[in-house]
Amino acid sequence: MPSGLPLLLLDVDGVLNPFGADQCPSGYEEFDFFPDEEPVRLCRAHAAWLRELGDRFEIAWATGWGAEANRLLAPVLQLPQLPVIGFPPIPFEPREKVPAVASYVGSRPAVWIDDALTPEARAWAEGRKAPTLLVDVDPAEGLTRAVVLRALVWAEDLLAGGRSW
Repeated sequence: MPSGLPLLLLDVDGVLNPFGADQCPSGYEEFDFFPDEEPVRLCRAHAAWLRELGDRFEIAWATGWGAEANRLLAPVLQLPQLPVIGFPPIPFEPREKVPAVASYVGSRPAVWIDDALTPEARAWAEGRKAPTLLVDVDPAEGLTRAVVLRALVWAEDLLAGGRSW
């Protein structure tokens, strides 16, 4: 991924894996990555969207999956190995992501796409000097083209502002 780009923090469950849907959504496949757990639903069409985002952002996994995201998801979604933000051991509360995200992001502009953005995440984003966009995703719907376009437009607006970070 090119350096000097804004960050895009990407959650998995609820974003790439719409676990909240009653049944596997159209266009998704189910993968049995974890024995004795619910299958993971992935949409191979997301590969092109994620590559498109990778042209405008440095993407990092912001998920409890940790390194498993690279091992299991990256091949399916045709992604390179992405940086992984280290979170507390599972299970953890969604608000516990904020300190690790804040440390990882530092003063860089960032978009955070997640289905469980908390009041603590919103307070962190509002208190930052660097441009920050939080994007809520419905865990029954997962990543949509509208979410991708919102992030891309945000990146274009940031670039048009001409401010270097």
